[in-house]
Amino acid sequence: MASQAPTFEGQGALLNRQELVERISRSLPQDGHVEAFPGLVLFRSSAVDKTAFSVMEPAFCVIAQGSKEIRVGDEVLRYDPGHYLITTVGLPTVGRIVEASTDRPYLGLRLNLDPALVASYTLESGIETRKSDSAVRAVDVKPIENNLLDAVVRMIRLLDRPQDVKALTPLIFKEIIFRLLLEGQGSRLRHLTAEQDPSRRISRAIKEVRENISEPLKIEDMARRLGMSVSGFHHQFKSVTSMSPVQFQRQLRLQEARRLMLGEDLDAASAGVRVGYGDPSYFNREYKKHFGAPPQRDIAKLRSNL
Repeated sequence: MASQAPTFEGQGALLNRQELVERISRSLPQDGHVEAFPGLVLFRSSAVDKTAFSVMEPAFCVIAQGSKEIRVGDEVLRYDPGHYLITTVGLPTVGRIVEASTDRPYLGLRLNLDPALVASYTLESGIETRKSDSAVRAVDVKPIENNLLDAVVRMIRLLDRPQDVKALTPLIFKEIIFRLLLEGQGSRLRHLTAEQDPSRRISRAIKEVRENISEPLKIEDMARRLGMSVSGFHHQFKSVTSMSPVQFQRQLRLQEARRLMLGEDLDAASAGVRVGYGDPSYFNREYKKHFGAPPQRDIAKLRSNL
């Protein structure tokens, strides 16, 4: 039986992926990352990554070649050239490139999602979103449709026409948001419009935890301020972040302590106190459990790799 000829859409997707590989390779000939223009970051790696801990800010991520996985709470998500990743709140994550080689390096991009622009473009689109679904998970991996991929490629083409970036980037970004809305990402994108939409209670809670990272987490008080029961708050928070409020705060604290030790040269005890740990030995145990080594050894290893 003769094989079925590829559809025009299938051919278009293949060509778009090939073009994306070529253009990212040309813009980033060596391993590393670069902000191609404000809000757009390109990545390249010729080897699988060691585990990387970070707080992943709201973004739309596409892979041109290779694959990557991230862990959010207890959940592991993997994506590749056929899928995109979207996250709409700042989440502590553990990431790792799982497919890369010298001949076929990992190539990807991250487009930061500006809350004000997302709110404006969502309103302009006229597409209705489900206002009641406040507990939708903030991170998602989904197959990438060719129309969405095509918009990404057109944005990357602007690297060859820097004089067009200022005028055309907002138009292409608006199209990307529109196509994400068409694909049912409206409820997830609403996490970004928390200030414009008082009903986004979990987004407000996440913002409060992040802004008061060293303060004790008073679940009952927070739930009451948000007009929620304690059990309802716990359930919705975990639905959005894949973590309990306590897990979320703990991971944020440990990652901030690591940044303080590495970037501001604080000792472990001072960093622990800065992020809310009053007991140095408890901080050391929690740090080792999360990062796999006690603070002093972990920071020394990180510095040796710089």
